[in-house]
Amino acid sequence: MNIAILGAGISGLSAAYRLVQLAPDATIRVFDRLNRYGGVLETLNQDGFQIELSADNFITTIPSGVQLCKELGLGEQLIQTNPLVRRTYVVRRGRLYLLPDGFLMMAPTKLWPMAITPILSPFGKLRAGLELFIPACRDDHDESMANFVRRRLGREVFERLVEPLVSGVYAADMEKLSVLATLPRFREMERNYGSLIRAMQKQLAANRTAHLAEQSGARYSMFVTLRKGLSSLCDTLAAKLQPNTLQTGWEVIKIGKTTEQQWVLETKSSGSPPAFATSHGKSEIFDAVIFAVPVHESSRLLKDSVPELAGKLAKIKHEGTAIATFAFNSDQIKQQFHGMGFVVPKTEQSPILAGSFSSLKYEHRAPKGKFLIRIFAGGNRTPELAELPEDQLKPLLLTEMQKILKISGEPLFTVISHWPQTMPQYHVGHRELVQEIESLTSSDPTLALAGNAFHGVGIPNCIQSGFQAAEKLLSSKKSNS
Repeated sequence: MNIAILGAGISGLSAAYRLVQLAPDATIRVFDRLNRYGGVLETLNQDGFQIELSADNFITTIPSGVQLCKELGLGEQLIQTNPLVRRTYVVRRGRLYLLPDGFLMMAPTKLWPMAITPILSPFGKLRAGLELFIPACRDDHDESMANFVRRRLGREVFERLVEPLVSGVYAADMEKLSVLATLPRFREMERNYGSLIRAMQKQLAANRTAHLAEQSGARYSMFVTLRKGLSSLCDTLAAKLQPNTLQTGWEVIKIGKTTEQQWVLETKSSGSPPAFATSHGKSEIFDAVIFAVPVHESSRLLKDSVPELAGKLAKIKHEGTAIATFAFNSDQIKQQFHGMGFVVPKTEQSPILAGSFSSLKYEHRAPKGKFLIRIFAGGNRTPELAELPEDQLKPLLLTEMQKILKISGEPLFTVISHWPQTMPQYHVGHRELVQEIESLTSSDPTLALAGNAFHGVGIPNCIQSGFQAAEKLLSSKKSNS
């Protein structure tokens, strides 16, 4: 087979790697308009600091990420988060407060920390406790994250705890974000136990999730990174591919189908052409195509050849973020932090979505006596910040961060990365929309989709989607042979 992959991010690289494993005789071309592979994953080493320009770790409960690292010989590089600081702060009226111990995304595993937290008012705490007596919704209908949390735990818990925690992950509008497409486990708790609090208590009593009560926010013990940076994963995958497989600096501008149901790709050079090319533009024919680019790009390319699929893909909207990384001397940090970072509720009206104490989270990321902080902005709250020029964004975020964290002086250096239109929005009805998309692609043995727009936004989800896309094409080819 002659297979094209659009997009050289982690999804596209994973698909190419899987194809090499399962069909070593196949001819594979991976196109990307950027002059580099890796997509949003990029590690920068500067002055002894290790800076991740987008995602900086991945979860282990979805095994694809860890399994791939071990398969590639990177298992010894995997490191967990610092166990001494597995807590999260929440900003309340400009000050940092630790998230109630044992509060996991939208459910408490302990009641006493909820009762004494200064983040909630007495009424907010009382309303949260009444969750035990709120009638359960036991059907399978989808609803927004905002509606679900307000219905179960009340407005304050939603606004001051859940909204900032979930926004830090999905950069989404909570009034539209689907609870079934993002955190279905909590709806299952409601159906099975009638109450989130009761579900947590019974699970803890059964000793199935007792470790969850030892930390708050995300389950930090379940996150890992690579000591040499996440770019090392992309580098290792790329090294497994044949020469000329990666066509970086080449943009696919048009796609069509022949009468023999092959794909015609028209490309143009967006940088230095690869050695084998004889011109700055070309047209090639492929037996099959994997789309591993953002779905709005896939939709644009497919609108003529597969218009119904293109229309469905266009319904998945995207938001963007900007990440500002600041390096400081440790003596500029005036307080001791006991967490890995902080989240900022929408009600604070801050330009900051969240912050990560990068060198506390993973100690190897800064030299001794130095401190590294990542600040996130944009998303659905302030989408304009995702593309705000650096000379405007830096002072805005630096001033706000220094006010919250009590940091003095100017940073040693600042690195800002912009990621517009890269975060898919899993709105209510997302699961049904994905089912419709997959129904359309299942009938075409020459087409497969991969990426973060369908079944999860994390690195393991992307790896898994790339593997599945490769396997779909090869199984279709086998069944048609």
